[in-house]
Amino acid sequence: MLRLRRPSWFAVLLTLAGIAFFVRLGIWQLDRAAYKEHLLARFAHATDAPLIPFAQVSDTAPHHAFAHIAVHGHYLPGRAYMWDDQTIGEQVGVDVYVPFVVQGHARLVIVNLGFLPHGNSELDRRPQMPPLPAGELTLHGLYASMPPPGLKLGGDQIARQKQWPKLSTYLELSQISRDLDQRLYPGIVLLDPNPKSAYLRDWTPTFIPPARHQAYAFQWFSFAAAALVIFIVLHRRVEPPKNDRQD
Repeated sequence: MLRLRRPSWFAVLLTLAGIAFFVRLGIWQLDRAAYKEHLLARFAHATDAPLIPFAQVSDTAPHHAFAHIAVHGHYLPGRAYMWDDQTIGEQVGVDVYVPFVVQGHARLVIVNLGFLPHGNSELDRRPQMPPLPAGELTLHGLYASMPPPGLKLGGDQIARQKQWPKLSTYLELSQISRDLDQRLYPGIVLLDPNPKSAYLRDWTPTFIPPARHQAYAFQWFSFAAAALVIFIVLHRRVEPPKNDRQD
């Protein structure tokens, strides 16, 4: 039978506080996992949602809203950015971002045309872009946040380039805005999938997936269990051997 030494109040309070803290963090991570699952479900159905005018959401940072929008205007000619080292399945390539002039507005919105695999040249990995449509047109897509840019190495790569499209392993809206010397809307347009397009458009939300939150929750619950085990081990009463007691 397990016997414990009488613990101090400080040890009891410290253990209970630690367990409560770890359990609370675990529950918070489970709540985040449930929220992300809801976002994934909403994202999956977003392209089937009714279209709304871009003006209704243009000035609001999109975050996880995933509005299905229609925006009218034209592409800014001769300007495009390729975000390098992107992957779809086993293919490695670039995501292509192009400025779009919104009709009747001074600001530009950046449009993600989709993914193109790398070119065959070892010296220049820019794939060949299909020609952009000229003139006025209406785009349909999701209004979303720019993906997190990751680690910035070697300074501003696009500012030093003269050749278009510009290729970079780091891309963010403020960087594009400085390069174009134009104001941009706070989100980007993820064009609706088109089986006839040369671009692959396998859009996924850019946030920590539910499975990782669940793993974090398991980690915090494990810490709570470990705190209880440590308390028991430190206060376990060691009984003397029976022979010693008889002597």
